[in-house]
Amino acid sequence: MYIIMLGAPGAGKGTQAAVLSQEIRLPHVASGDLFRQALEQKTDLGLLAKKYMDSGDLVPDKVTITMILEKINQPDCASGCLLDGFPRTLEQAKALDTAVAEQGKSIDKAIYIEVPSEELIKRLSGRWLCRNCQTPYHTISSPPKIPGKCDKCDGELYQRSDDNEETVKERLDVFFTQTVPILDYYRKQGKLIEVNGNLGIQEVARKIISTLKQNE
Repeated sequence: MYIIMLGAPGAGKGTQAAVLSQEIRLPHVASGDLFRQALEQKTDLGLLAKKYMDSGDLVPDKVTITMILEKINQPDCASGCLLDGFPRTLEQAKALDTAVAEQGKSIDKAIYIEVPSEELIKRLSGRWLCRNCQTPYHTISSPPKIPGKCDKCDGELYQRSDDNEETVKERLDVFFTQTVPILDYYRKQGKLIEVNGNLGIQEVARKIISTLKQNE
């Protein structure tokens, strides 16, 4: 089973993919990790992607899809995998469908973790990191014992530039503009599963798993 994980920044998409990977025994394939590995290993695709990245251009869909196809054709993905971080646009979704079809495979389900914008802004704009050890904190859900200081190493806490409220809103606007057409695309194919992501991690995972079983 090949499953796509969809969700806005802060929706918990990566967290759920990691939980589901253990529960349903499918590899978690994150496009960002594939890029990092390809760059570190200096593969042909990694070097090609680096040329675009170094010049400030977006990596073409064809390069990303080729990287994903290489991964899903490896033995550990023979029975399926969870795709996280791709596709991000309708054009990418269509291109991915075409590419996997040429391999005799298909995307089975697209899981959309839905979280209200207000909650996403709260989650993202409240995130802080330790400058030394990178331990994450949150002003509401997991604050440090001493404001501005890491509990583990006393390092200074800082907020990433893309986690301030104004930037978060811009990121979410871009996401929703790009994602609504993808949701409609998979909905028309009867492949979309929508899950309330405004619950606890385990509860969201249980709902996803039970819905997948109902759709088998």
